[in-house]
Amino acid sequence: MQDTSLFRTWAEIDTAAMRHNLSVVRRVMPNHKQMAIVKAEAYGPGLDGVAKALDGEDIDFFGVATVGEAARIHDLGCRTCPFILGPCFPAERELIVQHGWRAALSSMEEAAHFDSLGKLYGKQVNLHINVDTGMGRAGLLPSDIPMLADQLSAFENLHIEGVFSHLSAAADDISFTHRQIRSFEEAVAELSAKLELPYRHLCSSSAVFNYSAPSTNMVRLGRILYGYSPMPSPYNRELRNTLTLYARVTLLRTLPSHHGVSYNHTYITDAPTRVATIGIGFGDGYLHYLSNTGARVYLNGSYCPVLGRVTMDQIMVDVTHMDDVKPGDVAEIMGPNVPWEELTARAKTIPSNVITSLTARVPRVYI
Repeated sequence: MQDTSLFRTWAEIDTAAMRHNLSVVRRVMPNHKQMAIVKAEAYGPGLDGVAKALDGEDIDFFGVATVGEAARIHDLGCRTCPFILGPCFPAERELIVQHGWRAALSSMEEAAHFDSLGKLYGKQVNLHINVDTGMGRAGLLPSDIPMLADQLSAFENLHIEGVFSHLSAAADDISFTHRQIRSFEEAVAELSAKLELPYRHLCSSSAVFNYSAPSTNMVRLGRILYGYSPMPSPYNRELRNTLTLYARVTLLRTLPSHHGVSYNHTYITDAPTRVATIGIGFGDGYLHYLSNTGARVYLNGSYCPVLGRVTMDQIMVDVTHMDDVKPGDVAEIMGPNVPWEELTARAKTIPSNVITSLTARVPRVYI
């Protein structure tokens, strides 16, 4: 394990917990393949470290958002194929074809261009049709499907390897989600009449434990891999936290009564107050939205409230009730004692916003 003694702040990533979470999904869904979503620094734990940890786990694809992320996986020497989930610029498609990466197909223009590149390089181009069942972000509309199979069959260098869609409100609108599932099932049935589709995927972490799409044979795993399921489920308690965020006390001071703390003095002491400055701020990904919300850290076995506004590099916490605090002591900022759910509720945001906000200057330490 990397020496953290000189770190101001760092994130500790439990790769065994990550593999355990994968095993939970495999036990619950034994007939489904998996795509591990590692985009956006794998939701915080770090793309490189997570890709290395999961590359030998017999996962079919690493889901990424950009060609740049796919190139990072390639440069790591991973055997698992990158899958680029969103649209790509025309100039990026050449790299996809050269390396045999997988891409999403949302238009006939993309299909024609990929086919021409396949012909140029003498390669079969493997694509997954993106069907827009209600997300409104990318993909072909269900009304386009009836003529799609014949049109795609005319391209000699394309192999339609799969079909997928994305649920837009799985955790919030059950009725609409079921309509999306039915729309996807209809699209798969129409396409399957003329195309072989080895991969059919719809459910992401929001839906894995809570919905059934009979035609699917792969699930996309993001937050579940990292220990959080967006919807209530009996299986959630089996998931293990994979990331703990730490930061050190850098300074201790006693402020007098009626003294302001942090920018704009949104917090004023009402008595002499022992204040610990901790070396983390929104420049590290500790959200500014946590200012004056009752946010707290876990330090030396006690909870300590955050005082005033979160600054770019530091936060201040009240340690008046503690006698044993000193510079260098380690505070848990997020983890078993200060879970994502708590920070999410206080910041009035979503869990993915909390965890993906961790910036590049926070070292990731893998255990």
